[in-house]
Amino acid sequence: MTSRLTRAAIVTEARSWIGTRYRHQGSLKGVGCDCLGLVRGVWRNCIGAEPESPPPYAPDWAEAHGEETLAQAALRHLVRVDPGGIGAGDVLLFRWKEGYVAKHVAIASGESTMIHAHDGAAVCEVAFTPWWRRHLAHAFRFPGVIE
Repeated sequence: MTSRLTRAAIVTEARSWIGTRYRHQGSLKGVGCDCLGLVRGVWRNCIGAEPESPPPYAPDWAEAHGEETLAQAALRHLVRVDPGGIGAGDVLLFRWKEGYVAKHVAIASGESTMIHAHDGAAVCEVAFTPWWRRHLAHAFRFPGVIE
């Protein structure tokens, strides 16, 4: 934990999760995590105790409820940023299709890369391609980040 949270510290922590297997609702580095679990783990290791624990959720939670639950939680604890002005360490929230609830989250690791966890794979760093940019619904910054 640091009192002066930098973008580099967030990215370094997120990269330390690379290779962690996908596990629905998991949030343990080297053991298993889902996309939300990755962000929760980075929060714990960079900021401290999580501000709230997510309730149990099914893989199809967004489709079942149709509410912007993830975006609402992000608004409670993160700082909204303009999606056109994202930087390393920012939290990216995606929707799979127009009109769908945003339900996938990643951490920007650079101008053109991001780190995320997805079903059937391990945490990885991938290109932030035009496909991902088209599906970006929200962007946030961890609280207290210094440039």
